[in-house]
Amino acid sequence: MAEFIFKKMVSNAGISDKFYIASAAVSNEEHGNPVYPPCRKLLNEHGIDCSEKRAVQIKKSDYDKYDYIIAMEAYNLIGLKRIIGDDTENKVHLLLDYTENPGDIDDPWYSGEYVTAYNDIERGLKGFLNYIYSKDKDIRK
Repeated sequence: MAEFIFKKMVSNAGISDKFYIASAAVSNEEHGNPVYPPCRKLLNEHGIDCSEKRAVQIKKSDYDKYDYIIAMEAYNLIGLKRIIGDDTENKVHLLLDYTENPGDIDDPWYSGEYVTAYNDIERGLKGFLNYIYSKDKDIRK
């Protein structure tokens, strides 16, 4: 969800050309599968199309490709560390660390709380975008 919510946010802000946004899993359990149906339905309700997305697993080489690698929960951080190794450039963060209430976003696959996850992700992404704005004053131009 985060990939598509953030793509919509930056599109609405008119700054899509400043970002390359992609998501990947820390496991390969869902490799090649489309977005899970309840998640896809919720995104569609918000006017977000994710029909072309297929699950991929993050690769060690992705560390060099991205400026930020954002995880949803502490368990993801363990998997990320296993794949990418040490975070020598401080690129890896939890999404909710960019809010006033840091912590984990519960995985709706297990909790069934898709709306709660959507709202938490959106809140975290707003905080993340504000963080980016604070680091790069020219991004809005």
